[in-house]
Amino acid sequence: MNSSKLKYLLPIRSILFVGIFVVGSLIVGKELNEISNWWSIVATVVNIVTIILIIFAAKRVKSSYAELINYKKKKSKAKQIVLISLLILLVGTSGMYLAGFICYGKFPYAAPMMIAPIPLVLAILNFFVLPLTTPFAEDGLYLGCGVNSIKNKHLAILVPAFFYAVQHSFIPTLLDGKYVIYRFLSFFPLTIILCWYYREKKNPVPIMVGHALIEIASVVMILMTSISPDIYQMMLDM
Repeated sequence: MNSSKLKYLLPIRSILFVGIFVVGSLIVGKELNEISNWWSIVATVVNIVTIILIIFAAKRVKSSYAELINYKKKKSKAKQIVLISLLILLVGTSGMYLAGFICYGKFPYAAPMMIAPIPLVLAILNFFVLPLTTPFAEDGLYLGCGVNSIKNKHLAILVPAFFYAVQHSFIPTLLDGKYVIYRFLSFFPLTIILCWYYREKKNPVPIMVGHALIEIASVVMILMTSISPDIYQMMLDM
């Protein structure tokens, strides 16, 4: 496999999410919106599959995962990691709230199913697994296989950023056009910034750390609502 062909892996996560949710809904005999609360578990499964695919793809081009994402020891400074983490938190939250206002006319707005309760055992397990696997899966794919495999400087930012954002439109997968647009708009500004930053600095570590922190915030909320579903109902009533 030529390293330039790695960019063709970019749609894979969107395909996997749609496939798993659609097939899952058929297997359990429920509507897509009825299984949307399982998004974090599905995301962890897709993360593991993605990481395996990236490792395999790296071997095909006679490389390694670390080389693919341009990881270098001791390249990152604490200040740099803190600043990028804060930027991810600020832009990510602002993008979500702005998209919610544009699509639903509410501010602040956050899709309720993203913090819906799941079986407590799975919520505890995913508290550790999701934040650990997501940066390696998403940043490995969209930065390592995306930004690094496209020569044109503008397309190297826009194409991976597009697929980086569009995958979120299917986490979870719902047959709702407004929801799909809302999810895409929530993340596209952030993914453009991340792809631009990575292309300039070629350092994935600050991005991956900030990404993990965002995921921790999500799994904390899911864990809270899973421990006490009344918290989720209270949030719905607000």
